[in-house]
Amino acid sequence: MEFSTFLVQCLNAVQYGLLLFLVASGLTLIFGIMGIINLAHGSFYMLGAYMAFALAPLFGDQFLMQLVTGVGLAALFGFVLEWAFFSYLYQRNHLQQVLMTYSLILVFEEVRSLLFGNDVHGVKTPDWLSGGIHLGDLMSYPVYNLFASAACLVVALGLYGVVNHTRLGMMIRAGASNRDMARGLGINIRLLYRVVFAGGVALAALAGMIAAPTTSVYPGMGGQILIICFVVVVIGGVGSISGALIASLLVGFVDTFGKVFFAQYSGIGVYVLMALVLIWRPEGLKSKGY
Repeated sequence: MEFSTFLVQCLNAVQYGLLLFLVASGLTLIFGIMGIINLAHGSFYMLGAYMAFALAPLFGDQFLMQLVTGVGLAALFGFVLEWAFFSYLYQRNHLQQVLMTYSLILVFEEVRSLLFGNDVHGVKTPDWLSGGIHLGDLMSYPVYNLFASAACLVVALGLYGVVNHTRLGMMIRAGASNRDMARGLGINIRLLYRVVFAGGVALAALAGMIAAPTTSVYPGMGGQILIICFVVVVIGGVGSISGALIASLLVGFVDTFGKVFFAQYSGIGVYVLMALVLIWRPEGLKSKGY
């Protein structure tokens, strides 16, 4: 393999891993802190992709403003959704959580079908992010892909800073460690959970919006990424943000280079990785901390 080809595949792996992290970080927060098995989390990724498709004609080339607007709408949607549905699941068993969140998948898919139909849609790459950077004589790498990786990395660093170095992050960690003690100290756990859930929805939607120009927007796209994100959460450790980041990058490299070297067996690569990690560390790479 030539160095330029190897470099392109590494960049692809990093981009894919960072996009996975945006979705998986919200999932691990909701699962690890709120104790909710949210099968509908992949639908929030689909929501972001379809929002990118719907908002693109309104914002034109103002892609950053489009992202900010989409994230704000997704966070508001998550806040309302937690109040209307998920707030009733905290004291229910996991079977009821699975049934409720699976029913939400069906509802979201039907609403998507009514609003956008069942066709495959594309989102145009912004003009100022079009083009590519030459890597060697014959290969180039899209500028937009570099932007996507950089944007995901900035969000990851921001999320780490919020969780570990802010008052909100302190309350999140306290609520995750001992919700009864946190409630006794005056923390509004209900409101905290609502904010965490809204943030998880916004992160997944942001990943969908960023990924939309590089992939097609199509029905059922949330289900595919949901399975991989559960793998990431299991590998990284439930509730661990840093573990989710490490696991996402590992999955990105295994999946990308598996398709290069073992195309026929690439589909099982990430699951073999999960099995090996669980044999070594059943609690995941990072069982404690964020």
